[in-house]
Amino acid sequence: MNKENRIDTTMLSYPKTLVQHYGYNKLFQPNKLTFGLIAPMKGYPQSPFPDMSDKEILVKKADEVGIDAIWLRDVPFYDPNFGDTGQMYDAMVYAGWLAAMTKDIVIGTSGIVLPLRNPILLAKQALSLDNLTKGRFILGLAGGDRLAEYPAFGVNFYSRVERFQDEVNIIHKVIEENYPSYQSTFYGNLSGDLDMYPKSFSPKIPILNIGRAGQNIEWIAKNTDGWIWHGLQARGSSHILEQWRQANNHVFSPYGYGSFFELAENPDTPVQVNGGFTYGGRNSLIEYWESQRVLGISHILLNLKSSQRNPLDVLEEFGKYIVPVFK
Repeated sequence: MNKENRIDTTMLSYPKTLVQHYGYNKLFQPNKLTFGLIAPMKGYPQSPFPDMSDKEILVKKADEVGIDAIWLRDVPFYDPNFGDTGQMYDAMVYAGWLAAMTKDIVIGTSGIVLPLRNPILLAKQALSLDNLTKGRFILGLAGGDRLAEYPAFGVNFYSRVERFQDEVNIIHKVIEENYPSYQSTFYGNLSGDLDMYPKSFSPKIPILNIGRAGQNIEWIAKNTDGWIWHGLQARGSSHILEQWRQANNHVFSPYGYGSFFELAENPDTPVQVNGGFTYGGRNSLIEYWESQRVLGISHILLNLKSSQRNPLDVLEEFGKYIVPVFK
């Protein structure tokens, strides 16, 4: 890789409010690349509905082999036009179950469809998970792109960009301030006479922007603690990474992406990247991902929905051969 394509992170300062957050520190460090798996961490290529009967076995295995994070999607309804129901269980409820089933793996949302949620109740859930996991929870927020869901919630689809901004402000207020005051455009008003408990386990709960949610890079950098994008433009664009670094005013803030993923049985199978899909053997993938680490990518979310392999075999191979290289 040419030197001009590298992102120099040696001069970036680490955000002071997140130094003590276990999950954030585990996943996001300058010059480090980590990996998360999107639930249910197994293939279901022929159906929109995954078989969740082996969920306890899989999540414990992922924790055991050193997978860095498990990510939960927010899919309220089955929409045949999308043909996918994620892990089927509500993300915040499932996160609570995962907290009891695991010991070390970070639990994140990728992401909660914020315009369809009440921000105060969501903040309460996030604070509860932060305490129950002792800092292993990360709140990823999205704007939502399934038009059919919005009428069911009585929400105008075309207001979602402004709603997203308003709700992020509310969440910051009730989580990070005592007796907060805030005048909301779309929701209620906080008058400084109410306080939310429990307080966060760490000084701050990390909030990640998942996708764009209609926001510009400067807004994402100012109002969140990291950015997870998707699609071709998210895959190691030095131009985007440089914009992201400048928007954060030289304070470290992670940038990552999500991808459908298939681990080939032959470890030397060359890497193939096509649209939102990554395929390859472990040896080729290690070389490919190392180049992305050098570029400045902090985290990759892998979705095994299209995988044909036994998920336990995939987890075992990933943990044995890939995880140690990037520790």
